[in-house]
Amino acid sequence: MPEELPFAAACERNKQPILDVLQRVLPASGLVLEIGSGTGQHLVHFSGHLPLLHWQPSEKAENLPGLQKRLDLQPGMNVLPAIVLDVSASWPELACQAIVSANTAHIMSWQEVICMFRGVSELLEPAGVFCLYGPFNENGHFTAASNQQFDQNLKASSPLMGLRDVLELEKLAQSRHMQLQQKVQLPANNQMLIFRQHL
Repeated sequence: MPEELPFAAACERNKQPILDVLQRVLPASGLVLEIGSGTGQHLVHFSGHLPLLHWQPSEKAENLPGLQKRLDLQPGMNVLPAIVLDVSASWPELACQAIVSANTAHIMSWQEVICMFRGVSELLEPAGVFCLYGPFNENGHFTAASNQQFDQNLKASSPLMGLRDVLELEKLAQSRHMQLQQKVQLPANNQMLIFRQHL
């Protein structure tokens, strides 16, 4: 892998466990928007194993060049050019059968999380699925000491960041006409939350 490409070791570790879930819950075909594609490692892996889906990567403007560089080096017929997406700004006009986002909710402010759920609900087709991956709290409590330490590190960087509680996310989803259908436990005290848009 060329050194100049953005790289995250965590993405290499968790891309297959996440894919295992996506293979069960994503539709057989259609458009999947990835919010916060980051280094592009996830999307390259997912798109290669789910070739009947069309993947739309997205990132904030300042992170787009590195992401697109990886996508250009590992092109897939089912991967669209990356687009700029800031959840607090205007969203693209897309009709998505699914939306995926990994390790984003805890680095957003709560207001940005609210904006993300609003945008997701507006882009998802009826019965569409939203898969949100990361470390989450349960009923106001940390699920592991490592998650508590991670939360402290995040808040030291910015008091607006931090782990989100599943119950609060579920309430937020319901306010946007989505239901939390499933919580899947994944390695390293992470979860995949699977929301479904109402018909």
